[in-house]
Amino acid sequence: MGKSEVIIHRLGLIDYKQAWDYQENLFKEIVDLKIKNRNEDTSILPQNHLVFCEHPNVYTLGKSGKEDHLLLDKKGLLDNDVSFYKINRGGDITYHGPGQLVVYPIFDLEQFFTDIHKYMRLLEEAVIMTLLEYDIIAQRMEGQTGVWLGVGSIQARKICAMGVKSSRWVTMHGLGFNVNSDLRYFDHIIPCGISDKSVTSMANELGEKVDMKELSNKLLVNMSNLFEFTY
Repeated sequence: MGKSEVIIHRLGLIDYKQAWDYQENLFKEIVDLKIKNRNEDTSILPQNHLVFCEHPNVYTLGKSGKEDHLLLDKKGLLDNDVSFYKINRGGDITYHGPGQLVVYPIFDLEQFFTDIHKYMRLLEEAVIMTLLEYDIIAQRMEGQTGVWLGVGSIQARKICAMGVKSSRWVTMHGLGFNVNSDLRYFDHIIPCGISDKSVTSMANELGEKVDMKELSNKLLVNMSNLFEFTY
């Protein structure tokens, strides 16, 4: 099988619900076509999509998350100008906001490999490879998803959170990569339900802001090499 083609969507700063609906539409198109292929014995390949964006301040709670991991009440949300959504991905609570690169792969994994564990590890690897280009050494942490710095030390801190949904081998949701994020917003949640580890960003580690477009392009190249797709 040749390389799968992926359509790139750069949505810029977009409301979380708007981006969620955008994802859902792409996801539904792929799933509907796969069902049609099966029912009508056709073999039209669905298109794969990769969405890059940022969101205004928002907390999202995954299916397995606990609502008390949000430490603000309704007034607190209003005072901090932050939204809150319960959503259908895996994982607990996380934060998205300006300066965080959010990446949503809407992939038909049957065109790549049918292995969610491998899918998650390759997403992590793409982030790890990208950070290395900025001389930031990142790793996985045993028993945790996402990408971490200082693994094995008391300074262990997360730089990229992940949460995905998959149905009929079609993926949605994805990763939140802290590039120039305002880390104060993480103080109002127990990020990913982990209370004894901190959160960091590239800007926090490097002492200067990072060019988001350049960073997203580097991540795209690493993803395309790992997943073996063209765009």
